[in-house]
Amino acid sequence: MIRVGVIGLGPIGNRHAKIYNEQENADLLGVCDVDQARADAAAAAHGARAFYSVQEMVDAVDLDMVSVTTGGQEYGSDHYAPTMEALRAGLHVLGEKPISNEIGPAEEMVTLAREKRLCYGINMNHRFTPAARLAKQWMDDGRIGDLLFMNMSMWIMNPRESSPWFQIKALHPHTVDIMRYYCGEIECVQCFVLKGPGRSIYSTAQFNMRFKNGCLGHLTGSYDIERGHPMERCEVAGVKGRFVVDDMFREATLYPAGEMEKRVYSNPVFGGMGDFEDTFRNRLSRFVEQLEEGVQPEDIDGSGLDGLRAQKVLAAAIESVKTESVVYVED
Repeated sequence: MIRVGVIGLGPIGNRHAKIYNEQENADLLGVCDVDQARADAAAAAHGARAFYSVQEMVDAVDLDMVSVTTGGQEYGSDHYAPTMEALRAGLHVLGEKPISNEIGPAEEMVTLAREKRLCYGINMNHRFTPAARLAKQWMDDGRIGDLLFMNMSMWIMNPRESSPWFQIKALHPHTVDIMRYYCGEIECVQCFVLKGPGRSIYSTAQFNMRFKNGCLGHLTGSYDIERGHPMERCEVAGVKGRFVVDDMFREATLYPAGEMEKRVYSNPVFGGMGDFEDTFRNRLSRFVEQLEEGVQPEDIDGSGLDGLRAQKVLAAAIESVKTESVVYVED
């Protein structure tokens, strides 16, 4: 049984707490928020003790891990302090995305976790679905062959006005993680942006990328489009075939090269994923499962290092916009 605490009790933190309570191999013992009313409400809702500081919680409760679900500027500025406190206390950490809205703090968190030999994961939940995993298995089985190109897109309506780079930093950790998951490390990027009608931020963006293995990539993202079906689409093509995944869980289709028949996985009506919240269930349960299995920190699925590398791609994209040039991703 993995003993769990949750730090940050907004809507996402409450979702984490609810899911841990559903898991047979997790025991939610504490919830923590600097806003005492939020902490008290979450404690009552989820049957856990309320705390108002990380130190108070780690001193009072014997935990194995915490979820860090704080927010902040660009959804990521408040992750650093509680993550570092938890790691210094010897706890494994599952953090929300983005790992951080700034590269420096993200590097510090990854470094500390590595030094202390603790498991550090990021909630890159889009890779933790049966359809996404099946598509990866097709690749591993050689059904796609040598890679040629990848097209990725994601759009949701988010009217919030934040920094000029809010859409890039907050939305695209997911899409870039999926691109890396299938096609490996991204070598360089060129990005173009625009401000949607009435917007003060760069709310729509297109990225051109080259992977280190030579594969070409394209990514389109927007905070200006109402959600529809699909809101996310992934296509990977190679010399032996290509696949398309819609919404990362609804459907995966394999198109073998030179064949008129295609292979389709459709999310089952009964027993399949019910909605997007199930991607959280899959990801959180996988982290708990890996802790139970004693997986080494460097082998964590969707690790802090994965989150850092995705953010470095986005930092290169922002630099590309500023300089109107192709920018190489920092190693």
